Amino acid sequence: MGHRLSKIYTRTGDAGTTGLGDGSRVEKDDIRVEAYGTVDELNSVVGMVLARDLPAAVRDCLSDVQNDLFDLGGEFSTPGRRQLTQAYVDRLEQALDTFNAGLPRLKEFILPGGGPAAATCHLARTVCRRAERRAITLAREAEVNPVAIAYLNRLSDLLFVVARVLARHERGSEVLWEPGRNRGSE
Repeated sequence: MGHRLSKIYTRTGDAGTTGLGDGSRVEKDDIRVEAYGTVDELNSVVGMVLARDLPAAVRDCLSDVQNDLFDLGGEFSTPGRRQLTQAYVDRLEQALDTFNAGLPRLKEFILPGGGPAAATCHLARTVCRRAERRAITLAREAEVNPVAIAYLNRLSDLLFVVARVLARHERGSEVLWEPGRNRGSE
């Protein structure tokens, strides 16, 4: 493991650049910084979900996800680094299958909501989709571990399913989209 921060401010970024894991410096709006910054944002939103009352299986799963996201952020912040393996994706798929097994089939689109934890999990899902888009953009400019993109894709699916589980945990049901609901009020 690398060095730990003993001093939080360094002033090295005051001119609009930041250091990558390999010691090189890039602009703070570089696509690599966007990619790992969005993964960091996602990790924070997952932390907001974890701050709620959750079933133990969901808590354990999302705690693992937070650690995975640090690994992923490390990959994105260090050119050439690969840490995620297919085992990360396989674990998400197994969790997806387990959580989804107890849910009814979808017949309508679900609106983000259903309770504080479920709504926050939907927010995490949308941030995850953005992280995936940033990773794909980064992959156009630099080598990106294909497993990292697959991980984000599967994670957004998992977060959707977990939001469905949490809606039931909090309120007993989900909020369904009502197509054309306000059409008559024009």
